[in-house]
Amino acid sequence: MKTLAIFTSGILLVSSVAGAIAHGGATGIVKERMVAMGAMGKVMKSLSGMMRGDSDYDAEAVRKGAAVLQSHAGESLTSLFPKGSIDGPSEATPEIWSNWQEFERLSMDLELYAAALGRAADKGLAHSASGSGMMGQMTMGNSGMMGQSMMGGNAMTHDPEMLAQMPVEGLFKMTAQTCSSCHTKFRVEK
Repeated sequence: MKTLAIFTSGILLVSSVAGAIAHGGATGIVKERMVAMGAMGKVMKSLSGMMRGDSDYDAEAVRKGAAVLQSHAGESLTSLFPKGSIDGPSEATPEIWSNWQEFERLSMDLELYAAALGRAADKGLAHSASGSGMMGQMTMGNSGMMGQSMMGGNAMTHDPEMLAQMPVEGLFKMTAQTCSSCHTKFRVEK
């Protein structure tokens, strides 16, 4: 029994060290947000393969992935960025705190789009081959009624049920663009 306890403690220690190395020695709130970002990145990578057709579409995986994204977005995400928490191996830029409203809006958008993605999961992929027509416009966020409302701040953009009427790949793209926009504005590229 004592040997098992020592062995288990050793595994936990090695796991802790491996985790710290994987996150550049981050601790505290910086590590917490790196873990959250890692979880979201893993989901986005998995779902992007489905959206491109590299892997079979799995509605349950989309639902679960959307739930992970949603759980790390909104206030859950902004709470991981208390003012000035940029010490150590943080990839956050000071612009987060000087442009807090934009950062908060992107985090809330991520939560909203993830919720809509989860609700739309059972619809499957629309696969607009040409990217033209209403489906292409909705998917790509270009012109057209749906695309304009996405960009124009229409009330629809704040209603996950209405957003869930969009094609799954369109919602995924909106989610990915939100992540990309936030990273472009508020993340140091290493």
